[in-house]
This record gives sequence, C-alpha cells and structure tokens, in this order.
Amino acid sequence: MASRDERKARAAPLQPEAVSAVDLLYRRYSGWLNRMLSLRLRTTSVEVDDIVQETYVRVARYPFDEASRHPKALLMRIAVNLARDNMRRNVVRGGLFDQSMAADEAVETASIGPDQDHLLELKRVILRLPPIYRDVFVLSRFTGLTYEEIACHVGISVKTVEWRMSKALAMCAEWMRD
Repeated sequence: MASRDERKARAAPLQPEAVSAVDLLYRRYSGWLNRMLSLRLRTTSVEVDDIVQETYVRVARYPFDEASRHPKALLMRIAVNLARDNMRRNVVRGGLFDQSMAADEAVETASIGPDQDHLLELKRVILRLPPIYRDVFVLSRFTGLTYEEIACHVGISVKTVEWRMSKALAMCAEWMRD
C-alpha cells in the first residue's frame, strides 16, 4: 500500500520545478501574450484572459527546457490553437442551436429590422455550408487567419484551402441571390 506522501505525489499534476517554470514564463510573457491575442483575435478581454490562462495550464505539461527554447512561439501556438478550438465550438453550438430552435426562429425574424434580417440570413447561409467549406470560411473570414495558417491548422495544402474557400464563396453568393 502506498504511503500518503506517495499518493500526494502521484495526484499532484505539477512538480515544483514545473510550477516555478510556468510562473517564470507567466511573469515574463503574460502581458505580451494578452496584447498579441487582443490584437489578433478582436474579441472580448474576458475571452482573451481565459485563453491566456488555459495556455499556461497547457504549457505546464511541457518540460521546462522545451518550453524555454522558444517561449513566445510556443505560447502563441498554444493560444491560437485554443482560440480556434473555442471558435469551432461556438460555430457548432450555433449550428445545433439554430437547428433545434427552428420554430422560434420564425417568430424572431418577424421582429428583426432590415440590417439584422440580412445578418441572420448570412448566418443561415454560412451554417448551410458543408463542414469542410464552413471551417475554412470561418477561419478565414472571422479569425483573420491567412490561407497558410489555415492549411497548417487543418492539415491540408494551401491550394486546397484556396479551392475550398472559392467553393464556399460561390455557394454563399448563390444562396444569397436566391
């Protein structure tokens, strides 16, 4: 049977060295990461703060020598991936929400002004896109990622990103004309 100290050591997710390493990285780069994400993501400060916090939780899993080699690159990569995951979850939740609330949508549309009506229609068009096109479209238009960054994130070539984007735009244009 394991002693109490051994159980504590196994239950503790971080070693003292890891905590001090994360603390050191946090003190040096948290302000920088917060500013960079605020500029890049154009989102609320609460969401940025959440992403920064989760970034440091994930950095704690890395060995200190690996995290300290290129700390800004590692922090930014983790933070951008978290932001993308968050955005995808929001898109999926929005899509599921719209499908499950179709009956209420008709009532809402009646009380919406012309600009809001146009935005609601645009949202419907985007949600109608097949997922492979919608992901590329949303990453490009709403997060401001370049085609190269999208290709790297999704794991496809830049040409495929360009092709999917052109298909998504063509579908959106066709549906908006209808």
